[in-house]
Amino acid sequence: MEMEVREPLVAYGKQKFTVGEYLAMEEDAVEKHEYYKGEIFAMSGAKVPHNTICSNLFGELAIRLKGKKCRPYGSDQRIHIESNTLFTYPDISVICGEPVTLNNDNWNVLNPAVIIEILSPSTKNYDRSEKFMLYRDIPSLKEYILVDSEHLHIEAFRLNATHRWELEEYRSTKDQLHIKAINEAIPLADIYAGVLTGE
Repeated sequence: MEMEVREPLVAYGKQKFTVGEYLAMEEDAVEKHEYYKGEIFAMSGAKVPHNTICSNLFGELAIRLKGKKCRPYGSDQRIHIESNTLFTYPDISVICGEPVTLNNDNWNVLNPAVIIEILSPSTKNYDRSEKFMLYRDIPSLKEYILVDSEHLHIEAFRLNATHRWELEEYRSTKDQLHIKAINEAIPLADIYAGVLTGE
């Protein structure tokens, strides 16, 4: 999900919020917000190429995973990382088996197997660095995939057999994005359809 400049949202004259305060505010909010260590950050909208890529990829996943044990979720699904306090809304998350939620609240999912972020100019540095560090605290996470919305380029980070993160990159419409955690391969031509297929 695209995010505005990473400055905390100041509301009700407060600089820091408890998790309970954040969740209560978010339940009534019109816009989505990210939470990290007491600070709340407003999320912004996204440009057409970002949304097109996200729609293409989500659609491909939905078709391929229909009736299987893993299911894709869109950017309205909030993910929570208990060990570092982050609440966030990835562009796409894939959950295998039953979703595990915070205190069985049916809102805040704890167990994604795959997280996919569509990169935009305002978010790519954060998504590649600090956010990836935070996502790595998710015990169930096996793959973190970054899809560039301005160039034909996908970075797929995967946990290997020794529990180290390895990177595989894709740069051609002839390539297929292999998502090993769900044993699926999606052509980049389909992911970038209507956006960058002329590159």
